Amino acid sequence: MDEHLFTKHLVQSNRILYTPSIFAKTSLIHLQEAGELTALQPHFSSREHLNSYLFFLVLSGSGTIQYERQTVPLKQGDCVFVDCRTSYSHCSSAEDLWRLQWVHFFGPNMDSIYEKYINRGGNFHFTAKNPNVYEVLLQEIFDMARSDDPVRDMKLYEKLVRLLTLAMEEEKRYADPASFQNTIRSKLVPIKEYLDAHYLETVHLDTLSDQFFINKYYLSRIFKAQYGTSINNYLIHKRVTKAKQLLRFSNESIEAISHLCGVDDPAYFSRMFKKVEGITPGEYRKVWSKRKN
Repeated sequence: MDEHLFTKHLVQSNRILYTPSIFAKTSLIHLQEAGELTALQPHFSSREHLNSYLFFLVLSGSGTIQYERQTVPLKQGDCVFVDCRTSYSHCSSAEDLWRLQWVHFFGPNMDSIYEKYINRGGNFHFTAKNPNVYEVLLQEIFDMARSDDPVRDMKLYEKLVRLLTLAMEEEKRYADPASFQNTIRSKLVPIKEYLDAHYLETVHLDTLSDQFFINKYYLSRIFKAQYGTSINNYLIHKRVTKAKQLLRFSNESIEAISHLCGVDDPAYFSRMFKKVEGITPGEYRKVWSKRKN
């Protein structure tokens, strides 16, 4: 960890360069850098090809962010969340110099987390509903990084996950604005109830479209935005959950369980189960049959 106050004629920044443990680097979402920047004059900063994700909050002032061929104005209370392997740059306004709080972080599962964030309708920039929550959390991350807490990496992991959770919750306001959120939910509730009742049967998207009078492509999109998964994956996870119950609490053969879960091909059933659980149905039964709960 390296903490210093950095002052040039363009900016003043107080930052911590953080070196996580090997365990944290290979197993956790881990901190790389945290800090706060005050622009003294208009300045331009550009980066690319960094194995890092950047989250920053505009505490005051204004400026712009360039990312994925977009240039977006930013103001107090706005947040930015970008993959730093993609080229990005930001610049403070000349008329309203800004102050920023930021964290750089990475992790073995960050790519899939960011993909999930984007697929659920998240944007690389948004206006925070409650900027103070982010300001407090970013300060907590900074303070924890400078501490000598013996479980510092785990606590930083906890706070970074909280930051990601806040962003995930925030983006839903933009993916499904309140003006039609209730309309979307009212369309999806009976469809989800139908899936819950008929998941052991073969369910076709065209059938759902005809039965509920909704365009199948629109249905696919809003279902994934609302529930974070496709209709097909939702059905698969329902069937796998049912299979796990039967594997643990019945003596039915795996072939019989396959049919009871609505899958006529036991070989496909085994592949489907392993894709979700990481082990075959037989291995799952063997492992859990040794447990008492």
